[in-house]
Amino acid sequence: MIGLLQRVLNASVSIDDQCVAAISTGLLALIGVEQQDTEASADKLLDKMIRYRIFADERDRMNRALLDVKGELLLVPQFTLAANTRSGLRPDFSEAAEPTKGKRLFEYLLARAREKLEGVESGRFGADMQVSLINDGPATFWLKV
Repeated sequence: MIGLLQRVLNASVSIDDQCVAAISTGLLALIGVEQQDTEASADKLLDKMIRYRIFADERDRMNRALLDVKGELLLVPQFTLAANTRSGLRPDFSEAAEPTKGKRLFEYLLARAREKLEGVESGRFGADMQVSLINDGPATFWLKV
């Protein structure tokens, strides 16, 4: 499972010109599900995302986690993260989970995140979404478990 984390001052998701999710300070996490992923993969990724120390401490060092700063989390499904781009000029999505499995694991991840944090929002699996954000730093991290 892949998480592309962006530390944000705010972020939102719109579908058909309607805002369906928005957060203030926290993390925007684009989520890619691969064929071999399981609930255990989702649990491991979630634990790492919420404990990953990428927020500034009092000395302006990245030493605090989302849990420490009580930040919000916006999860957005993005199957293109699972693209194989090693060869050619067109992405190959053969490593991505099939849609039913991808949706099931994304929804599992979302439910688990809501158990652990307040302020969890999400995009909609399979929808054509427009994502807006103000990246803080910028700070962007690619996690794969």
